[in-house]
Amino acid sequence: MAYIEPAPIKDHENPFESMMSRFIIAAEKLGLEDEVYNVLKSPDKQVLVSLPITMDNGSIQVFEGYRVIHSNILGPSKGGVRYDMDVNLDEVKALAAWMTWKCAVVDIPYGGAKGGIKCDPRKMSAGEIERLTRAYTTAMAEVFGPDRDIPAPDMGTGPREMAWMMDEYSRNHGMTVNAVVTGKPITLGGSLGRAEATGRGVMISCLSAMEKLQINPYNSIIAVQGFGNVGSFAALLLQERGAKVVAISDISGSYYNENGINIQEAIDYRDNNERTLEGFDGATKMEDAEELLFLDVDVLIPAAKEDVITPKNADRIQARLIVEGANGPTMAAADEIINKKGIMVVPDILANAGGVTVSYFEWVQNRLGYKWTRERVNRRADRTIRAAFENVYNKHNRYNVPMRIAAYIVAISKINKAYKYRGGY
Repeated sequence: MAYIEPAPIKDHENPFESMMSRFIIAAEKLGLEDEVYNVLKSPDKQVLVSLPITMDNGSIQVFEGYRVIHSNILGPSKGGVRYDMDVNLDEVKALAAWMTWKCAVVDIPYGGAKGGIKCDPRKMSAGEIERLTRAYTTAMAEVFGPDRDIPAPDMGTGPREMAWMMDEYSRNHGMTVNAVVTGKPITLGGSLGRAEATGRGVMISCLSAMEKLQINPYNSIIAVQGFGNVGSFAALLLQERGAKVVAISDISGSYYNENGINIQEAIDYRDNNERTLEGFDGATKMEDAEELLFLDVDVLIPAAKEDVITPKNADRIQARLIVEGANGPTMAAADEIINKKGIMVVPDILANAGGVTVSYFEWVQNRLGYKWTRERVNRRADRTIRAAFENVYNKHNRYNVPMRIAAYIVAISKINKAYKYRGGY
């Protein structure tokens, strides 16, 4: 391969550089040409907007909004919008690229994008969040579009914000455009099965990997870090299939029960306790929340946030299998340690792709004007994730590389072929 590798990565916690380090390894394995490498290493478009919003007290506060489109080679770009104080351009660039790879891995005709607003929605009223969402949508009027760029929920956003985005975009265009966003309320064209889709994809990926490792689900022990939408649904669905979930965690801490936690009880408690597990008596609260990562379990599912598995703690992980429910939970610098320990990792761009898969199904239903049943959505999504897993696993064996690099190889190969058919300037 003839391209010149970028300068050494100085900050492994930088999410974009972390993504690039994996991309470079896969590109080298494929012998990717300079032209395609240079196209894929940089985003197509980076949009930064300032959003002056009238707060409830009458003051004006200016928020920073981002939208990065990494690629539209396979089709219109797709990606969530997050509201969080830690939103920054490097993070959004990395997440946009991950979306490109994720869509390619599960073979859906989307490119990758991501957006965000630097704010703390927990400290804002519903009215302030609505005004901010509508201002952001108007600022992105020439970016968004059902055939251009399709937002979805992410951290700090949900169906409510997607409804506001859809409505504001529709007002600006003089017609109702359901397909401009996904993750909407069901009554506005949202898809049945979308709420649990990402967690369901984690479950399917986990069971597929357990089969390869000859781990019997009925004898398996699982720890789940993060008990939000993804982690709780993954834990519940795996428990329904015979697994014993002994540890879960959220912002309040980690909870352990060696006999297994009743996940439905934990979900019910959380939902009636201001969305937190604080005080949950179905398990014992661990003194150190991070110790959940190091339990002697068959499967570890990090479903909370980025960079929880680091070079400093990777050697302590005892699980045979890691299934990444979150985006970027493993730092690039920790990959080598994990690989040397012989731990299989089902990477984020495969394991949590159930969400974007069902988002695609929602978009298809909106374009058709016809709603599918939950059973049909789940059946098609499960089939998509299983097929993607097998494809990645085959590349893992063919190239003798970890599953993460195999997933990147699958994605880059597909985009490379599409780029060559479409051609550059």
